[in-house]
Amino acid sequence: MDYHTNIRLHDLISLPKKRLELFRMIPVNKQGTVLLELPHDVEKSILNELQIKEIVSLNHYLDPDETTDILQKIDDHSKRRKILNNLKTHIKESVETLLKFEPQTAAGMMSINYIEVGKNANFKKVELLIRKHEKRTGRIPTILAVENGYLLGEIHMHDLALHTVNEKIKPYIKKAITIRYDAEEDEIIKKISKPHNKIVVLDDDNSILGVIYSDDILPLIKRTQGRAIYKFTGVSKDEEVYDSISSKVKNRYKWLILNLFISFAGALVVSLFQETIQALVLLAVYMPIIAGMGGNTGAQAMAVMIRGIALKQVESKTARKAILNEFIAAGLNGIIIGAIASIIAVVWNKSPLLGLVIAAALIINLMIAGFFGALLPLIMKNLGKDPATSATIFITATTDIFGFFIFLGLASLLL
Repeated sequence: MDYHTNIRLHDLISLPKKRLELFRMIPVNKQGTVLLELPHDVEKSILNELQIKEIVSLNHYLDPDETTDILQKIDDHSKRRKILNNLKTHIKESVETLLKFEPQTAAGMMSINYIEVGKNANFKKVELLIRKHEKRTGRIPTILAVENGYLLGEIHMHDLALHTVNEKIKPYIKKAITIRYDAEEDEIIKKISKPHNKIVVLDDDNSILGVIYSDDILPLIKRTQGRAIYKFTGVSKDEEVYDSISSKVKNRYKWLILNLFISFAGALVVSLFQETIQALVLLAVYMPIIAGMGGNTGAQAMAVMIRGIALKQVESKTARKAILNEFIAAGLNGIIIGAIASIIAVVWNKSPLLGLVIAAALIINLMIAGFFGALLPLIMKNLGKDPATSATIFITATTDIFGFFIFLGLASLLL
């Protein structure tokens, strides 16, 4: 996308009163791509204002699965039907098929850009089918090998260039990744393990419905990452960057109140050691380091565990090893970080005992952070809650309270 289009994309989000005017300034062959990059609410508002002929025109430059994505954003079913009826015949047929499925499932995300060939076909027949498909759709298809309508695998495009036209395709059939048509987002992301992969979507009877390409998964991954970030910070998943100030306050104040009370819990721990801090004011300099390193370690462990839960890699029965791994890794990191911090403290403050206290506090707090960072998502999942909900605030509370108690407690004993 060029510089000017990037400027318009920003303006389309931030200037709602000029949104339609600015969108119409974009060349028609780029309008569909721009629409698909916009937040859902902005995309819907533009589609609701555009005329039918304008939506038809921009869809001439999109693939059927992209056109389907756009039509699914149009709430007016009459308008959607009129647009559909004005599309080119082969696009209309493809879109009608895709619109039958729920948009958040594998079938709702798939493309029907594929051809089927029998396992005993030769490469000449494959080439003829590809040319026919490309002439009709303007796209190079995925080549799926079948027997009696059931998927055997796929033929990679580079095989066509490496073999003679009369050679049979059977020896070159490669295993294809498959998924059920009703599979949801988490399972789809898990299946796409490498760039340029594709997934074949199968019906209940194992017949082929379509193909999901890795490029089609990127927007889904971005949305998933965005939701995870929102959950980690207590922001409503529906909040957009240009929402009103009142809605932002409403979405966030409860989270901040909870954070306030947890901060008071940490302050209460510190108040128990007032005499120690008054005697050794220098301890106050190192307290944020102890708490901050614990918080970061806990967040790392929690992020790994949440991802493991989402991808079905971790379950309650098998979680012990995952928790132990995070606990040990955090302890080893604590030794490294503690050694560095203690050397700095000894050189800076000329106090070997202070260095020892800082090192011990960091090691213990990081181990606690790794343990609770791995454990908390599992507890929340078993309670029927989203494992990512309130993640940061709870791990921060744990590491702050334990970190302050351990550090100041050791200082009281040793210094």
